[in-house]
Amino acid sequence: NLKNRTALSRKLLLSPDIGDETNRIGQDCSKEDIVVVQDSTVPLPSGVPAFSVQIVNTCTSDCSIAEIHVSCGWFSSVRLVNPRVFRRLNYDDCLVNDGQPLAPGQTLSFQYANTFSYPLSVSSVSCF
Repeated sequence: NLKNRTALSRKLLLSPDIGDETNRIGQDCSKEDIVVVQDSTVPLPSGVPAFSVQIVNTCTSDCSIAEIHVSCGWFSSVRLVNPRVFRRLNYDDCLVNDGQPLAPGQTLSFQYANTFSYPLSVSSVSCF
């Protein structure tokens, strides 16, 4: 069964349907090219849970992606997050990298602490 799932995963990666231009914002860029990965990390000394976040530009062509906005609810942190890296502008609207571009393959990381993790997903981008 694991063998079948692995084969299916490989087949999906090679599928000509993946990367269909219908979801593209520009010729070489899509909000799907930005991946947000979040994981638990060591809690603060006070016991408040902490989380690490990585935001990656996975674009395989020569595309820089800027004005990355993330759906983030009422995001807040008891641990200071550099506002140039990630900040909440309004409810459910956080800005990544102060609006500046992430180059292809570039990863931006930060940690935050709160009693729960916030669901984070890319809502919009601008392509260059």
